Amino acid sequence: MASDPKVHTFEEVANHNKTKDCWLIISGKVYDVTPFMDDHPGGDEVLLSATGKDATNDFEDVGHSDSAREMMEKYYIGEIDPKTVPAKRIYIPPQQTPYNPDKTPEFVIKILQFLVPLLILGLAIAVRHYTKKE
Repeated sequence: MASDPKVHTFEEVANHNKTKDCWLIISGKVYDVTPFMDDHPGGDEVLLSATGKDATNDFEDVGHSDSAREMMEKYYIGEIDPKTVPAKRIYIPPQQTPYNPDKTPEFVIKILQFLVPLLILGLAIAVRHYTKKE
C-alpha cells in the first residue's frame, strides 16, 4: 500500500463498471479488480453487480477466506471520499390498511346474502299457503 493513498470520489469509482475496467468499494477502500475478473471463482458477473455502490456487505456476506482478503491488497488503489458516497436508502414498507377485527361492512353483506334468500323463500311459502284453494 502506498504511504499517501489517492482519494477517489464515488462518481469516479462508479464509472469503472465494465469487464475491462472494474473498480469496487469495500470497507472504504477502492480496488481495481479488472485483472481478477477472469479468475474470480464466482465469475465476473458477481464483481460487476457490486459496482456503483458500497460493496462491503456483498463482500462480507459471502464469507471470503483469509487468503482472499490478503489477495485484495494487490488490487488496492486508494480510499473513497466518504462525503461523496450517497446515503444508504432505508426500506420503508408500503402503508397497509389497518386491521379491522370487526369487519362490520363485510359481516353485514354476508348476513344479508344469507337472510334475503330465506326471506324470499318464506314469502313464497306464505303466499302459496294462503292462496291455496281447498
